[in-house]
Amino acid sequence: MMVRVKVLTGEQGWHVRDLLRAAELVGCQLSCQDFRRVAARVASGLNSSETQCRSESSPFPDSDAVLVRTMPPGTLEQIVFRMDVLHRCQSNGLPVVNSPRALETCIDKYLTTARLAAAGLCVPETWTGQDAEAALLAWEQLGGDVVVKPIFGSEGRGILRITQRELAWRTFRALERIGAVLYLQRYVEHEGYDLRVFVLGGKVLAAMRRYARGDFRTNVAQGGWAESVCLTAWEMRTALDAATTVGAEIAGVDLLPGRDGRLYVLEVNAVPGWRALARVSQLDVAAEILRYIRQRISAGSS
Repeated sequence: MMVRVKVLTGEQGWHVRDLLRAAELVGCQLSCQDFRRVAARVASGLNSSETQCRSESSPFPDSDAVLVRTMPPGTLEQIVFRMDVLHRCQSNGLPVVNSPRALETCIDKYLTTARLAAAGLCVPETWTGQDAEAALLAWEQLGGDVVVKPIFGSEGRGILRITQRELAWRTFRALERIGAVLYLQRYVEHEGYDLRVFVLGGKVLAAMRRYARGDFRTNVAQGGWAESVCLTAWEMRTALDAATTVGAEIAGVDLLPGRDGRLYVLEVNAVPGWRALARVSQLDVAAEILRYIRQRISAGSS
């Protein structure tokens, strides 16, 4: 059976091209839609008074599932509307991967961290607020060595390690002036690498060890390098628990083995990339994702 998958994206970069390639192998018909071109029509008298979610290229009801590949930047109104459309599509019985709720959680670092901690997973000590003076006090309480991250963001962009008081104050004041939320985490001493675990459908598909290159950030997008790795049972269980906690069917879970013997969950990405992972693991990650979506559709129709 040929299944039809709508891929929501911002631009047709490498990951979309890889999905299109894999679709021919798996037996999926992919159509790509720029998230910024999505529109919705609501009117009385429609069948079941349902919301009809439409795009300029083709209506979502002509698809068997929606795969969210990225969430382009936008205003608060635009982001809320996009999430509303996904919620309505899901309510109307259309499988959305990842679910809108999982996306909302993982986009927000504070919410992700809070839920992970509430589930009993180990996370770096974190402070989040909006006031520069309070942030400076938190910097001191966190040992004067913190990692500052944008509350929304990925691939290591906008992340700073701050160990000097004057730099901390200037940074916090600058962020306060632009209305940013201040998100600080105590720096965790480690051995120069972290783990990216790719979870798919409640199972670990593959994992890689990422090393920093001239920077504390290990993100491959920021110049780090990676190698395939066999996880311990502890690491595997932690990654699966993290993905389950945020409700993500597809997840890139970042784990950091600290020198203190703890295994920290740094982040759960609900729209993870897989270019480096596919290279080091020799797995066709795109094909595995589409096979999983096929199974989801089949399970829902049986």
